[in-house]
Amino acid sequence: MKHILNCKIIYLFSCLFMVGGSFAVAPISVLIMTGQNNHNWPVSSQALKEIMESSGLFEVDMAISPVAGEDMDTFIVDFDPYQLIVLDCNGDSWPEVTKERFLRFVNDGGGVIVYHAANNAFPDWVDYNELCGLGGWEGRNELSGLYWYWEHGQLVPDTLPGPGGSHGHQHIYELTCRTTNHPITQGLPEKWLHATDELYDRMRGPGNISALLYTAWSNPETGGSGREELLIFTVQYGNGRVFHTMLGHAGPSIEENPAMECPSFQTLFLRGAEWAATGQVTQPVPFNFPAIQ
Repeated sequence: MKHILNCKIIYLFSCLFMVGGSFAVAPISVLIMTGQNNHNWPVSSQALKEIMESSGLFEVDMAISPVAGEDMDTFIVDFDPYQLIVLDCNGDSWPEVTKERFLRFVNDGGGVIVYHAANNAFPDWVDYNELCGLGGWEGRNELSGLYWYWEHGQLVPDTLPGPGGSHGHQHIYELTCRTTNHPITQGLPEKWLHATDELYDRMRGPGNISALLYTAWSNPETGGSGREELLIFTVQYGNGRVFHTMLGHAGPSIEENPAMECPSFQTLFLRGAEWAATGQVTQPVPFNFPAIQ
């Protein structure tokens, strides 16, 4: 991925702290949950691992589930060693013990990233959908919660019936910041262009958004909803912090992966990851962040 080395140069110093008068690395421990997805999870999970570890801020493990249709009872995960869980999964239900451990991890203050199609997962798991705030596909409808969008400076619910989750053609689109004083967005431009990607729309759920960070216009000309859609936000779940980004559709390979190579995607992901894990963001704004003048 062509932008990863730049990210390492920009962010490396921020994970250092003083120990006995010398500097030592203190990486944040991360677990990526993956293994089933309707998207290209072998590419997305590896790309996320590379982005995070190349920053110098994170040490990343993966929990790879059995493939779809195989025995998920063996997928027992210990979350205790980690500060942050990255959800890159959408498939068969986890075993009850893993679900219980995950919720305990978040309730006790663990950080979570809901990445892209992870908000498609587990439509019947009420707590998971509360943690995500919004979700789509996998049979979601009006029973899954309201539609939510942005209009006239506020979140607007829509009670119309219908399926949850859709998107038009992949394209370059503009994102607009809606909470400029949040640690994740502070110092970033109000508007910026994101590389070719899916733009999720008509998402449903409880809408329990703590801080709405970025929205984008879902243009009918590209098959969109004709609304300003909520794409990046935070959710408070128990004592845990959740960073939810709908950006980052994985390409066919690590080498051909424009949405995840985008410096803006990587910057927001890294800042959201640090905030979810620690409650603060120490990273400087990179020089190559694509602001709209």
